[in-house]
Amino acid sequence: MCGLDNEYGIKAPYYSMEDGSVMSIFKYRKQHQGYPGRVHGGLVTAMLDEMSMRALWAEEGDEKTFGVTFSLENKYRMPVPYDVPLIGRAKIVKDNRKMFVAEAQIMDENGKLLSNATVKYMKLNIDDIVGGALMHEEMCYLIDDDLKEIDI
Repeated sequence: MCGLDNEYGIKAPYYSMEDGSVMSIFKYRKQHQGYPGRVHGGLVTAMLDEMSMRALWAEEGDEKTFGVTFSLENKYRMPVPYDVPLIGRAKIVKDNRKMFVAEAQIMDENGKLLSNATVKYMKLNIDDIVGGALMHEEMCYLIDDDLKEIDI
């Protein structure tokens, strides 16, 4: 899912917004389809999950806290198309010492809701998650450019 150099991934840039949310403007590709003209539901869910973890980093202003998904409730509202710009947004709605909860959504470029999820994470130390493996260098990558606004 993640990493701008991952040839199979979405190649989505993530932006930390002033309200503590994280946003992305991205496109799925034909290789991501399930049925003709529609993105596979698992990839829609994976993007909602990815944005939700990054929402914690956007809210806290750093990437030191990690977590693993323990619950994800997704609603598919409309078919998600590929090869068109989409807008993703996630925001933390609950955060404590042991866990956090995010709400995430994927919209079309006109702001129409296509899919949304509530995702719950258990906070864990990164060493407990990766088990001594080298962490992917782009795992925490956020775009730092001059983009100031994303219109919905």
